[in-house]
Amino acid sequence: MRFYCEEAEAVLRDVDSTSEGLTSAEAEKRLAAYGKNKLAEGKKDSLIKRFFQQMGDPMIIILLVAAAISGVLAVVQGESFADVIIILAVVIINAVLGVYQESKAEKAIEALQQMSAATSKVLRDGKMVTIHSEDLVVGDVVILEAGDAIPADGRILTSASMKIEEAALTGESVPVTKAIEAITGAAPLGDRKNMCYMGSTVVYGRGRAVITATGMDTEMGKIAGVLAQDRK
Repeated sequence: MRFYCEEAEAVLRDVDSTSEGLTSAEAEKRLAAYGKNKLAEGKKDSLIKRFFQQMGDPMIIILLVAAAISGVLAVVQGESFADVIIILAVVIINAVLGVYQESKAEKAIEALQQMSAATSKVLRDGKMVTIHSEDLVVGDVVILEAGDAIPADGRILTSASMKIEEAALTGESVPVTKAIEAITGAAPLGDRKNMCYMGSTVVYGRGRAVITATGMDTEMGKIAGVLAQDRK
């Protein structure tokens, strides 16, 4: 949903919450239903397994067949094995590069996971409490202050000169001054000044936001999902 196009009160209704946050019972119910607020951790394969997985590519199979045929012809005709060596070298180099690219994607996902906040200040039963960020659910109202990492995606409810650095998502190094007014029409990520996103950091001021997406449903989660697909 385009929460940035709606007034704050409408967003609270959409996520079935209030400006005072959720009750502990409701939060536990949602946590059980929708899971933890964390990025998915893919199973890690060994380097050897990844290497041989590269051999399953159709083009690699064709090259291996070509190498086998060249090898047979070289034996029958008494010719050099140069063509066989060249083809096998290409196959090995391609497999090594494939494993390297997968490793880079894996490290990028791990870096995204490390950017998520460890704890968050939220309103539960009308009182401020500190909880593990992975226990946040949609509808929670989080309290944000300078130095806090944004634990999940949310719609800004209040802002006292709050500025958030969003370079990890938008590439823009200048902190964004946040507001609470609804935005008319579609807006790119960097222009949604009434939203905050996992992976960004409050650098000035303070405010409150209602969580609208957690875990892999966040914008950071979508990026992690794309990186995970690139590994396959």
